[in-house]
Amino acid sequence: MNLKNLFDRKPDSYSVHYEEQQAASTFADHLLALLPPPGSCPVVFTFIGTDRSTGDALGPLIGTLLEEKELGVFHTYGTLENPVHAVNLVEKLALIEKEHNRPFIIGADACLGRLKSVGNIQVGKGPVKPGAGVNKQLPAVGDAHITGVVNISGFMEFFVLQNTRLHLVMSMARVITEGITKAALRYSASTLLKENMIYPDSHLTQQAAMYSKHLFKKDIES
Repeated sequence: MNLKNLFDRKPDSYSVHYEEQQAASTFADHLLALLPPPGSCPVVFTFIGTDRSTGDALGPLIGTLLEEKELGVFHTYGTLENPVHAVNLVEKLALIEKEHNRPFIIGADACLGRLKSVGNIQVGKGPVKPGAGVNKQLPAVGDAHITGVVNISGFMEFFVLQNTRLHLVMSMARVITEGITKAALRYSASTLLKENMIYPDSHLTQQAAMYSKHLFKKDIES
């Protein structure tokens, strides 16, 4: 039994519009392709942004929605109540490194882009660069990134972010949250399988395999 298909490498980045059919499932597939092998290191999501600006609230909205789901398999930082933003970013990154042993960090943030890109969600390798759209010099965050294009760039970026429609931001946050939740279920099931492969006939392993096949389809092969 192996898990090779679940974590097959895909291109460095992938973009999907939040209104596309199966957007959350497709997002989950590409997110899983970026993650380290199950059980190898802690996976930490860092959601960057603030609830003081509608457009910049994408990250903390996702963090809050995920916190309510209590996934367990992933660690999350950045919510509406306790945001990670420009003022405390360095402090929060230091805390993450202190609390977790060699974590794999996914940085998530809202961004501005072309008109035709508004509503697109990107997931890929490499860090997110918070503040780049509004000319702030902040440290890059993450081994991988999630970004959501919430509005148009090029003119009065602070004003544009503050006047972004909450409906768009909330809709994108829900799709990303659903995608991370789907990925968490598959990731936790694969972790369970990996931990119990030494007992291939155990009742626990058989249950995990049945659950995994239902979730992965062909991701796990005997």
